[in-house]
Amino acid sequence: MNAPSSTGRTASLRDPFTAFVCDEATADLLRPIAVEHGWSPEKVNKGGLRNAVQTLSVSASPSILFVDLSESGDPLSDINALAEVCEPGTVVIAAGQVNDVRLYRDLVASGIQDYLLKPFSPDQLRDAFANAQLTISGPRVSEAASEKPNVMAAVIGVRGGVGASTIASSLAWLMGDKAGRSTALLDLDVHFGTGALGLDLEPGRGLTDAIENPSRIDGLFIERAMVRASDKLCVLSAEAPINQAMLTDGSAFFQLQEEIRHAFEGTVVDLPRNMLVQFPHLLNDVQAVVVVVEFTLAATRDAIRILSWLKANAPQAKVIVVANKSLAAGQEVTRKDFEHSIERKVDVALPFDPKAAMQAAKLGQPLAKSAKAAKLSQPFNQLLTAALEQAGEDSTQAGPASSSLLGKLGNFKALVSKKPREAEAA
Repeated sequence: MNAPSSTGRTASLRDPFTAFVCDEATADLLRPIAVEHGWSPEKVNKGGLRNAVQTLSVSASPSILFVDLSESGDPLSDINALAEVCEPGTVVIAAGQVNDVRLYRDLVASGIQDYLLKPFSPDQLRDAFANAQLTISGPRVSEAASEKPNVMAAVIGVRGGVGASTIASSLAWLMGDKAGRSTALLDLDVHFGTGALGLDLEPGRGLTDAIENPSRIDGLFIERAMVRASDKLCVLSAEAPINQAMLTDGSAFFQLQEEIRHAFEGTVVDLPRNMLVQFPHLLNDVQAVVVVVEFTLAATRDAIRILSWLKANAPQAKVIVVANKSLAAGQEVTRKDFEHSIERKVDVALPFDPKAAMQAAKLGQPLAKSAKAAKLSQPFNQLLTAALEQAGEDSTQAGPASSSLLGKLGNFKALVSKKPREAEAA
């Protein structure tokens, strides 16, 4: 719904207007306004949303569709059923008796143009139709969008709890708010993802629907499934039941990346590290990989392994190492020893600021948005700049070209042997 039609020929075969209402009073209000616009009053049908789904499943969708949700027990679910039978390019106006802001937001996020609360006036209806006609006659999203090339960044935490999801949501927000790009945040932790939760949003069923039925993934599906967090940021996340295994070969994730690439100017993928093993192809078209680390022995070991894997499996990607929750002193591994072990510099260091993190969680905002202090905002801006740069050869790699994973692990072993002496000194 609301997505532009793929061909002008298809649009020309459509009826300009059809309505499905639940009561005669609404029908009487609609018919004269339909005549004002040059539409046939016979296109105002009884039966509400249920009749709309049945009718449109066997006939072409109109350019403007009015549906009455008054008799719907689950409006959001029924609108999703309507979306399955609606062709791209149909502008949907809904009406109902439930006065709930959350329902309104959910319906708009599902793809409808407007929701009118009954009883509504003729002028409200005229305004809704006028906006629908502007949507149809106005420039398409793809035409109006700037020529900014899509930038896709993947964020990977080397260990659980390093804050990769926090950094992913902040980077996505920065791409939208600071860089002015329409941005999508794709959280691929299907069962425990926090992409929507951290932004105080309901995740919806879009991601789980995509995994269960990859053939449904297209531009219309993306428009309906994405949850809007701001004017420039949309989120696709999930909270699948933990007793429900999501069986997939990864094709759904790859198709989501492809469709999102065409619909947005920026993409941030919150990628759980286990997916590197299961679905390595997800990094084939990624331009920047943000590797989130902490200064611990375990993170050092896993950073060595992941960086080596990226060098072999995603050579086209620019790797950005971000140290999260770093302290000036008293860490398990010093920054110097960490950089010596991974044989490259840490690109961005985010200081440990529990007050800012707590405030962001309370407000349901990305950390980069709620953090006003320069000690956090400056590193986040560095991360944004690095992610938006054209991906090329990583000039931050240190050490001889012939260095191997075994050599890096040798440095790691030196850290392990050093740890007891450091602990004793402390």
